[in-house]
Amino acid sequence: MSDNQSFSNKTSEAHKYEIDMINGPLLGKILKFTLPLIASSVLQLLFNAADVIVVGHFSGKEALAAVGSTGSLINLIVNLFMGLSVGVNVLYARYIGAADEKNASETLHTSVIVSIICGIILTFVGIISARPMLILMGSPSDVIDQSVLYLRIYFLGMPSLLFYNFGSAVLRAVGDTKRPLIFMSVAGIINVILNLFFVVVMHHGVDGVAIATVISETVSAVMLLICLLREEGCAKLIVSRLKISRDKFIGILRIGLPAGIQGVIFSLSNVIIQSSVNSFGSTVMAGNAAAGNLEGFVYVSMNSFYQTCVSFTSQNYGAKKIKRIPHILFLCQMCVIATGLSLGNLMYLNGTHLLSIYNPDPQVIEYGLIRMRWICVPYFACGMMDVFVGSIRGMGYSIVPMIVSLLGACIFRIVWIFTYFQNHRSLDVLYASYVISWVLTLSAHFICYLIIYRKICKKIGCTSAD
Repeated sequence: MSDNQSFSNKTSEAHKYEIDMINGPLLGKILKFTLPLIASSVLQLLFNAADVIVVGHFSGKEALAAVGSTGSLINLIVNLFMGLSVGVNVLYARYIGAADEKNASETLHTSVIVSIICGIILTFVGIISARPMLILMGSPSDVIDQSVLYLRIYFLGMPSLLFYNFGSAVLRAVGDTKRPLIFMSVAGIINVILNLFFVVVMHHGVDGVAIATVISETVSAVMLLICLLREEGCAKLIVSRLKISRDKFIGILRIGLPAGIQGVIFSLSNVIIQSSVNSFGSTVMAGNAAAGNLEGFVYVSMNSFYQTCVSFTSQNYGAKKIKRIPHILFLCQMCVIATGLSLGNLMYLNGTHLLSIYNPDPQVIEYGLIRMRWICVPYFACGMMDVFVGSIRGMGYSIVPMIVSLLGACIFRIVWIFTYFQNHRSLDVLYASYVISWVLTLSAHFICYLIIYRKICKKIGCTSAD
C-alpha cells in the first residue's frame, strides 16, 4: 500500500466528512463536494440579502440604496485578505495529497493566527476609511450617512468573518464541505431572526441589520472554532501550537496574495462601475443593489466549482497525479456552464417577481431588470473564467491569473467607463463592460492554462490517473 493510500485510509477513519480526491472516479466526488459548498455559500450570501430585503421593506429605498451600495466597497477592502484563504486551501490540500501531516498541521496553526491579525487590521481600516471611500464613490447626500453607519458596524465582525473563511478553507482542502454548511445554516437563521427583531420590533434602520450580521458571523466563527478544537489528526487546532511558521506563511502569501490582489482588481473595477451607477441617483442605485443581490446567488453557485477545482487540483498536484488535472477542469467547466445557464436565465425570467421582494417600487424593478439582462443571462462566461483560474491556482501559479485579470477586467473596464461610456451614457453601455471583460479574460486564461499544464507535465511528469 502506498503512503498516499495509507494516509488516506487513516484520515478517512478519523474524519468521516473527508473526500478522497486523488483516487477513483471524479464526477460523483466533485458533486458531493460542491453541492454543500453551494448551499453554504448561498446561506452566507443570505446575510447580506436579508439585510437588503428587511431595510427595503421596512426602512425605505434610501436605506436599501445605502446597504446595497456598500457591497462593492466591502469587497474591495476585504478581498485582499480573503484571497489569503485561497493560499491556505492550496497549501493545506497539497500537503494532504502528499501525505505530509506535519506541514499540514503547521499550515493550519499559521492560518489561524494570520486570520485573526488580518481581521483586526481590517476592522480599523474599514472604520477609518468608510466615509472617505464612499465620498470618492460619489454616494448621494441622502444615502451616505446611513452607508457609513452600516459599514462601520459591519467591519466590527471582520475577525470572525476571516477566521471562519480561513478555517473553512482547511476543511475544504480535505473535502469537508458539510460541516461549514451546518454552521452557516445556524448562523443564517440567527441573522434573519435578529434582522426582523432589530428593524421591525426595535425600529432600527441600517444599524440594526449590521449588528445582526456581526452577531451571526460571530456565531459561525465560534462553531468552527469548536469543530477544529475537537478534530483529530493534522486538522486539530491545538492552542499551544499557535504560531506563525515562516515558510508556511510565505507559502500562503505566494498563492493567496496574488489571489487577493486579483479579487481587489475585480472589486476596484466594480467600485468604479458602482460610482457610475451612483451618478444616476438613488432609485437606480436601489434597482442595481437588488439585482446585484439576486445575481450574487448565481455567482456563488458557480464560484463553488472554482473552489472545488482549486481543492481537487491541489491535492492531485501534491500527489503527483497530473493526468487527473485536465479531467477535473473539464468536469468543473461542464458543471459551471450548466449552473450558470440554468440559474442565470431562471433569475432573469422571474426578475420582476424576485426584484419586488427587495422593493416593490416599479422604477426600482425596471432598473434592476436592465442589470439582470446584461449580467444574469451570459453569467456562465464569468463562471468558466473562474474555473480556469482555479485550475491554474491549484497547480501553484497565482501571479499569472492576477496579471490577466488586471488587464482583462480592471484596465479594460476603467478605459471603457472613461471613454465609450462618457460619450454614450446609459445603463446598457455601462453593464456591457462586464460581458466584454469576461469574454476577453476567459480567452486569456484558457491560453495560460494550456501553457502552464504543459510546463507542469515536463517538470513533474504525468503519472497514471489511477
